[in-house]
Amino acid sequence: MRLHFKQRLFSWFDSYDIYDEEDRIVYTVEGKLAWGHKLVIYDANGQEAGMVHQEILTLLPKFNLYDRGQHLGAIKREFTFFKPAYNIDFNGWRVEGNWLEWDYAIFDAGGRTIASISKDIWHLTDHYFIDVKDKEDALHALMVVLAIDADKCSQNNG
Repeated sequence: MRLHFKQRLFSWFDSYDIYDEEDRIVYTVEGKLAWGHKLVIYDANGQEAGMVHQEILTLLPKFNLYDRGQHLGAIKREFTFFKPAYNIDFNGWRVEGNWLEWDYAIFDAGGRTIASISKDIWHLTDHYFIDVKDKEDALHALMVVLAIDADKCSQNNG
């Protein structure tokens, strides 16, 4: 399954539309006023599907992930020198990125690829393509991308 993640051009808070292969909106994401980033994910029917909420006052960026109100765990940036890496504490996933921080891969505990994420740099706003092996992992992979994008936004503005 391929998702196309597009940040909206004019918005006071982070807002995104996520499209499927047929260019249909499958998720919308709205930023909410909070300490740190708070991104609420809605499904195509307008129902809350998930949330990514940044913890503040941590040494390295950390984001709590929620699936339909249920706390799953967190994604936390790891200390690395040359390329970014993130640890996800709820399902054994880990994330590795390239040194430009445009492309990422999500791996399971056995080292198998769950999803590949690539940034499309030819836009004024953030655009990512998320290729997910199993459709059941799409929402969680989207949460990972949102957390990474929010982390990069904080780095660039902080």
